[in-house]
Amino acid sequence: MIWPFQLIYVSQTLDMPISTVTSIITISSLTALGASPLGGFFADRFGRRNLMIFAQISHGFAYLLMGLAGSYVAFLVPMTLIGAAMPLYSVGSDAMMADMIPPEKRSSAYSILRMFNNTGIAIGPAIGGLIVARSYQLGFIIAAIAMTLYGFYLWLFTRETLQKSERATSTASSAEQPRGYALVLRNHKYLVFLGTLTVGIMAPMILWMLLAVYTNKYFGIKETQYSLIPMTNALMCVFIQYPVTMVVKKMESRSAIALGMFAYAIGVGSVAVMNSFWGFWLSMVIMTIGELILIPTATKYIADMAPVDLRGRYMSLYWLSWGISRAFAPLVGGTLHDQVSPVAIWWGGLALGLASTAILFAISRLKSFNVQPAKA
Repeated sequence: MIWPFQLIYVSQTLDMPISTVTSIITISSLTALGASPLGGFFADRFGRRNLMIFAQISHGFAYLLMGLAGSYVAFLVPMTLIGAAMPLYSVGSDAMMADMIPPEKRSSAYSILRMFNNTGIAIGPAIGGLIVARSYQLGFIIAAIAMTLYGFYLWLFTRETLQKSERATSTASSAEQPRGYALVLRNHKYLVFLGTLTVGIMAPMILWMLLAVYTNKYFGIKETQYSLIPMTNALMCVFIQYPVTMVVKKMESRSAIALGMFAYAIGVGSVAVMNSFWGFWLSMVIMTIGELILIPTATKYIADMAPVDLRGRYMSLYWLSWGISRAFAPLVGGTLHDQVSPVAIWWGGLALGLASTAILFAISRLKSFNVQPAKA
C-alpha cells in the first residue's frame, strides 16, 4: 500500500531537492548492506524462521515511525530500519525455499512464490492510492499493523527448515576453518556475476524509486492514477510469471538472465520518450517482462551454485547486490535530475542496464561459469 508513494510523501513533506530526498534512501540502503551478510550468518547458524519473523515485525515498527516523521533525520531512522528488514526477510525466505525444494523444481518454486507475493503487491497500491490520497498517516498505520500481524502468523504457522546437522556443520566449519563468507568470497566467478548484476539492477531501482515523483511533478499524475502502474507490474507477476518461467527454463540460465537484463534496460530507457500515463504504463510493462525473466532465474542459478551449509550466505550476498543497487540508484538518478535534466534519469538507467547486459551475455558464453546444482 505504501512503498510506491513513500518518496512522494517525503518529497512533499521536506520540500527539498530530489537529490537530497533520495539521499535518505541511499543512506538507509548503505546500512542495509551490513544487514544482508549478518542475515546470511544468522540464517545458516540459527535458522531461517526467526530471521523472517524479526524482519517483518521490525518492518512494521518502521512504518509506524514514518507516519510520525517530519524532518530529514526523522525520516532517515524508519527508512534505515526498512532497508535493513527487507534483505533479512528475503535471505531467510530464499534459503528456506532452497531447503524445501530440490534443484530441478526450484525455477517453478521461486516463480510460484513470486506470484503469491505479487498478488499482495497488485492489491496493495490500488488500495493504498485511495488511502494516501486522504491520509498518508492512516496508510502508515495500516501497513504497520499488517506487517506485524504477518510476523505473528509466521511465528504460529511456519516451521524451521534448517536441519540440525546442517546447522552443526555450518557452526563447526566456521570455527575450524576459513569457511563462511571467506569461502564464498573465494568464488571469484560468483563475485563477477554479482557485480555485473549489481550494476544492471540499478536501472529498475531508479524507475521504482523515481518514476512516481517524476510523473507527479512533471506530468501531474496523481497517486490514485499512478497506483495502476505498480499494480500492472504485480498483476503481470501473478498471471504470467509461471508461463514465462516455463518458457525461460528451457534456456540456459545465464542466457536468460542476460535477456531479462536487456528488457530491464529498454523498459527504463523508454521512460525518456514517454509523456502520458499510458506511455509510462507501457514502460512498466516492458520492464516487468525483464523482471519475470531475470529474478526467478537468477535466484535458481545462485541456489544451484551454493553448497547446502552456505546457502544463507550465498543468498545474502545476492540480496546484498540488490542493496548496493538500491543505495546508489537514487543517488545516480537524483544527481542526473538535478545536475543534467529530469529526462537524463532514464538515459542513465538505460546505459547501466545495457552495460550489464553486455557483460552477462559474455558470461553466458563462458563454460567456466557453468554450475552443477548442489543437492537439497
